Amino acid sequence: MTVTGEKVIPGVRLAVDDLVPHLTKAMNGLEAASRKVSLEAPLLELVRARASQLNGCAYCVDMHTIDALKGGDSQRRLFALPVWRETPFFTARERAALALTEAATRLTDGQVSDEVFDEATRQFTEVELAELIWTIAVINTWNRLGATARPWPLD
Repeated sequence: MTVTGEKVIPGVRLAVDDLVPHLTKAMNGLEAASRKVSLEAPLLELVRARASQLNGCAYCVDMHTIDALKGGDSQRRLFALPVWRETPFFTARERAALALTEAATRLTDGQVSDEVFDEATRQFTEVELAELIWTIAVINTWNRLGATARPWPLD
């Protein structure tokens, strides 16, 4: 842990990337595959950022909000992401993706409800829905690595 003035910056706990390189390589391959989808990139960055917020992965929240901004999303929408249900800033398609993201990320609250899944089926084709579910699964795996081991320092 590094202390600068009043700011405490968590350091690397365990360099899982370096310690188990064959799993890191496999995870990077899965990540690359999850980016070769038909879904629009801005929607996917919202999904990745929201799952990362829920999982408390600071590294991933930082990365995916920066990527969303670079992709043309607005600060206003990203600031409102934790309260997306209470704002008019998101489309029906984005809302369905965010609801599915939250349900799939918070499985300790129960399985994904039929209501959430049915709304997603109204907004996405079967292939798109499968791509979305894989994207949610991949970001949740990265979040668990980041929030547990903190293998990457925040700049």
